[in-house]
Amino acid sequence: MSEPVRHDYGSGPDQFLEVSLPAGDGPAPVVVVLHGGFWRARYGIELARPLAADLAARGWAAVAVEYRRVGAGGGWPTTLQDVAAAVDALPDVPGAARLDLGDVTVVGHSAGGHLAAWTAGRGRLPAGAPGADPRVPVGAVVAQAGVLDLAAAVTADLGDGATVGFLGGTPAELPDRYAAADPVRLLPTGVPVLCVHGEEDTTVPLDQSRRFAAAATAAGDTVEVAVVPGDHMVVIDVSGEAWRRTVEWLADRRTAAADRTTLGS
Repeated sequence: MSEPVRHDYGSGPDQFLEVSLPAGDGPAPVVVVLHGGFWRARYGIELARPLAADLAARGWAAVAVEYRRVGAGGGWPTTLQDVAAAVDALPDVPGAARLDLGDVTVVGHSAGGHLAAWTAGRGRLPAGAPGADPRVPVGAVVAQAGVLDLAAAVTADLGDGATVGFLGGTPAELPDRYAAADPVRLLPTGVPVLCVHGEEDTTVPLDQSRRFAAAATAAGDTVEVAVVPGDHMVVIDVSGEAWRRTVEWLADRRTAAADRTTLGS
């Protein structure tokens, strides 16, 4: 596998991504990795790098993304615009010929799980909304302890007001922002989703994944919820069960795609 190569998708210091290519010469399926931290500037891309490195070692082209967060120029709408721009920049990154842009998965933890699920719904956004008119389609999502129902997150006061800080107000005050930013309101997407969640997670409770899965299933989407032992951080431990479940799910998708290609040839 190669050393990560940086690509700036914007002019700001937090508008960049890092591409880690697997061994070999041919195109590889792509996994975009979005870190969490309740959309706040305290946490950054360092949380995504171990996951990206592990994925590249296993044969995926891994893309770790940094984006503007609350306290450093982020929030509404810039955080959403950055994530959309990062995904849409994939055809322009160094080594783009090695990226199979027909097989793009977005993996995200916590607030990154929100952003990952949101990318799948970008095609349903109205013209002019942040992230509308995606250039690169997303084929699958893994939400790791994701904040997937923003109105419920406000009611539960997850992250001590993190959602209100991210969007600038409550659902009652800013209904249009929640309509454009909340993954559960952008269903159905037609994109399969794996929700991986620690059973003892008190930071983002398991109810977030279960609520999203119920709504997505009712809308006709395919969602699997994998409940694992542990807390909020266990899902990004590359040596743990939650990550093993994630990698197996990704590998099963890759095998199924290869089988479809073989049958169609």
